[in-house]
Amino acid sequence: MREYALVLGVAMLVTFVVTGLVRHLAVKVHAFTPIRARDVHTRPTPRLGGLGVYLGVTVALVLASQLPQLHQAFASSSQLLGVVIAGGVICAVGALDDRFDLDAVTKLAAQVLAAAIMVFFGVQWIVMWLPTGDGIHGTTVTLDRAQSTLVTVLITLVLINAMNFIDGLDGLLAGVAAIAGIGMFVFSAHVLEVSANDSAASQAPLLAVAVVGACLGFLPHNFYRARIFMGDAGSMFIGMAMAAGIVEVGGTISPSTYGARTTVAALAPLIVALAVVFIPALDFLLAVVRRTKEGRHPFSADQRHLHHRMLALGHSHEQAVLVFYIWAVVISGSAVALAFTEWEMVIWPAAGGLLVAVGATFWPRVRRHLRVASGAAKERV
Repeated sequence: MREYALVLGVAMLVTFVVTGLVRHLAVKVHAFTPIRARDVHTRPTPRLGGLGVYLGVTVALVLASQLPQLHQAFASSSQLLGVVIAGGVICAVGALDDRFDLDAVTKLAAQVLAAAIMVFFGVQWIVMWLPTGDGIHGTTVTLDRAQSTLVTVLITLVLINAMNFIDGLDGLLAGVAAIAGIGMFVFSAHVLEVSANDSAASQAPLLAVAVVGACLGFLPHNFYRARIFMGDAGSMFIGMAMAAGIVEVGGTISPSTYGARTTVAALAPLIVALAVVFIPALDFLLAVVRRTKEGRHPFSADQRHLHHRMLALGHSHEQAVLVFYIWAVVISGSAVALAFTEWEMVIWPAAGGLLVAVGATFWPRVRRHLRVASGAAKERV
């Protein structure tokens, strides 16, 4: 844990320092986010902040490769090297997009290339649990190379674009990704422990802690009012890195690792994966469905993302971001808890957390109704 803490601290420090330097670079090369009708920011803000996040993660992983315990994650597999190389590709394309606004086809091609690089280096969803076969225990299916490649590429594409969709408020993506990364670290570290430190399970917690550190190091620059945005360089890299972590912990560890568990416990990797991406994935799916129903391109922009709806409810910028944080904590925390205890022990705290999250979401509307009711009562008096 001391080595994990060191990796976390280095990722934070490097990201914080480099992001400040990148901001000056972005200003010099005129990499600004323009003011558009659908945006919530009111002044031109430099982007390219994702370069700082990528370098923070990369330096932290290089350090980890030299540490007494964590170096085992590199000695047993080239997966983390693949993540670094694929991350460099996706971050470079994202940086070019932040400056020159590349077309969607070019960015999609870069995303597929990055996913293919990860597959080449061994990041593949190999083992899948299905709720069929032997009663409540289900069936474990081993995918062939073509199937595992397709599943890995699809997960990567969905996560990259989902993370890009959520990046609409200052501090939103970095904070949600940090919370999700903490959940992924707790779960993957647990998997590593119960697998008796199996080297096949050692990559995911290391990648998770590096991503969390980079996000925390970026937040001081990005929380309201942001001095720099991540841009596509950051959102696409974080989505790709989170996909790699999910595939590493959920797709390569056999459910038999957990012993004789209930069906819910056997589904823990899938639940954690869904929890990690719930908010951005929901935003992504709702946006695509909405635009398709309206006869527009599913990837066109508008002002009806979840974060725009939060502002319309009456939340301030900071309040809207904090509400998203609450949802991320409740969902990730509930999913991860299933790996440690039975669902009966999780359901009531989860329900309480959901009530708090719903209450926080709709509190401005409730407060307005209370004020109107109070004013009407005073007028009657």
